[in-house]
Amino acid sequence: MDNNKVMIVGTGNVGASIAFAILNQRTTINEIVLTDIIAKDAEGEAMDLRDALAVAPSYVKVSSGTYKDAKDCDVVVITAGAAQKPGETRMELLKKNVNILKGMVEQIMASGFNGIFLVVTNPMDVMTYYTMRFSGLPAERVIGSGTVLDSARLRQRVANYLNINAKSVHAYQVGEHGDTELTLWSLADVGGQKVSELLPADVREGISGFVRDEAYEIINKKGATYYGIATCVVAILNCILNDEMRVMSVSSYDGFSGTCFGWPSVVGRAGVVRRLDLKIAEKEGVELQKSINVLKKAINSVKL
Repeated sequence: MDNNKVMIVGTGNVGASIAFAILNQRTTINEIVLTDIIAKDAEGEAMDLRDALAVAPSYVKVSSGTYKDAKDCDVVVITAGAAQKPGETRMELLKKNVNILKGMVEQIMASGFNGIFLVVTNPMDVMTYYTMRFSGLPAERVIGSGTVLDSARLRQRVANYLNINAKSVHAYQVGEHGDTELTLWSLADVGGQKVSELLPADVREGISGFVRDEAYEIINKKGATYYGIATCVVAILNCILNDEMRVMSVSSYDGFSGTCFGWPSVVGRAGVVRRLDLKIAEKEGVELQKSINVLKKAINSVKL
């Protein structure tokens, strides 16, 4: 299609922050369409965003619309769903949100949409799986935001300890975007030097725990997380629309396990071009299998 047109479904904190992040970067996105079950909310956000266009870094057409407008979109970003409440796990959101998702995806596909879905709604890995199921699109064109945000938190935390720029840290959180995610310390490096040689085991363990649990802390303090994930989603959008072929720990379908989970993957205009074949430590493999088992159980718990 190459219109570089993006639809954002859901104009709550996350959806609105994604649109705002797009406006404040120089991207190749030409058009944003906002849609929400509360139409006036989407229109209000579009109006507010349009007020920034005269001084924003780049010009983007911003409007509100309906699922019918997905027809010529390159990417549809799904953020809509019940929000995660303080003390609530992402998995507890599951049954509420799968039902909401089914109706949305069916209407979007009925418009003639033939692009890429980017799923952000929690529990994101399970929602990514069901978006693939409901849409009938090839697996590579249904992407979840995965552990991109978690990996960004990881890199920043490691960088703080080592007093370097986070962009120089190559490290990934993988698995479920949630309580069973894990750090691939065996592959983490800074300029080719293993992080396991630079930081002791107790520090690394503390970092992993912080990264896994930070979302809960933010939710307890301010009620929701949205700036971090919004910026990560724009990075994924740029990766897709610019055909950057960058490695990102997005969530996508894994044929071996029959689930979707965050894993370092090459992302470009075709979606997930390939999931990397990585040799990880045996302990990490065991932890990853536990994470996959949790996701399998969640997927199988949904009665459609």
